[in-house]
Amino acid sequence: MNYNFIIALKTFSCFIFSLFIDTKKMSLINSIIKDIFLYFIKYFYFLLIIPISVALFVVGRIIREKMLARFGEKSLLSRLMPDYSNVRPILKLILWNIAMIILTIAMANPQIGTKLVKAKQKGIDMMICLDVSNSMLAEDVKPNRLENAKLAIRKLVEQLQGDRIGIIVFAGKAYIQLPITSDYAAAEMFINNINTRLIPTQGTALAQAISMAKASLQSETRSKAIILITDGEDHEGDVLTEAEKAAAEGIRIYTIGIGTPEGSPIPIVNEKGEITGYKKDAQGNTIITRLDEITLQKVASTGQGIYIRAQNTNQALRKIFEEINKLEKTEFDTQLFSEYESWYPYFLWIAFVLLVLEMLIPARKSHWAKRINLFGQ
Repeated sequence: MNYNFIIALKTFSCFIFSLFIDTKKMSLINSIIKDIFLYFIKYFYFLLIIPISVALFVVGRIIREKMLARFGEKSLLSRLMPDYSNVRPILKLILWNIAMIILTIAMANPQIGTKLVKAKQKGIDMMICLDVSNSMLAEDVKPNRLENAKLAIRKLVEQLQGDRIGIIVFAGKAYIQLPITSDYAAAEMFINNINTRLIPTQGTALAQAISMAKASLQSETRSKAIILITDGEDHEGDVLTEAEKAAAEGIRIYTIGIGTPEGSPIPIVNEKGEITGYKKDAQGNTIITRLDEITLQKVASTGQGIYIRAQNTNQALRKIFEEINKLEKTEFDTQLFSEYESWYPYFLWIAFVLLVLEMLIPARKSHWAKRINLFGQ
């Protein structure tokens, strides 16, 4: 079953919901639209036939007009060719192109849920707070800190069963990218959109990220967790105070330090993803970003969780997931679509009818159509 259409709708609805939580997330619009576009591009390449057909039609009309002009005046030719219609070929082209658009939609196999059922699931609520500051582009962890973390989060999502997950991205400020949900397909799409350009303000707002995650975990589930993935450098705000507040509400904080204490230069990346240089300070020295393990250890200890240094982010997340699985899981009600209806046959029939109409309309005027003068030409 093709879930492309459903995933796109779910992702977009989650995004709209997140805008109500934080109106400053408009920078995510471009990445969401881009992601949905890339998801459907394999079908929409077929639409290139429309501008090609229009171009061929226009060129054909121009060539035809030039050839007819050799035989005489336009007014005289219209009398010699009374059955010729200027409008019918255009109408046939319009019907054909509309049919092509509808056929392309049918190829994407849009589906809609037709039956909602209540289901009980057991799990925990967790918020993943991911650092997207420029220092996460450092390559002391291959391919770089951020891409390594994203890969690990995707693998974590694949292991979830009944748990709910949300995503917060932070640099100089923190924003909710994905409200807490059990829709893992939507979560994976949001993860793919994460990059350092989401938040222009630089820094590491650990305190704000923890505070926002705590506010997002105000549910009836007994077990709640915050997973903090960062290099911990240049943190802002009173991180330990926020960690204490979270712990007081029964929320455990697990921290993953990504990077190395020795550090690595911060690449300057252009829009194509190419490294054009490395960040330098006012004196022209190359800036080295280093993992701040001490801060992350204190946050984990205060939040009654554990700290893991991620030589391999995937292994670090696996260890933390094992710890989280030891927590008591809460049973909660959720609504799920149990049946889906594919709409492609409807689009297919509409396209078929339009193509039949296009073929039935003659390019020349028929004798009965002359009396009706349906097209005015």
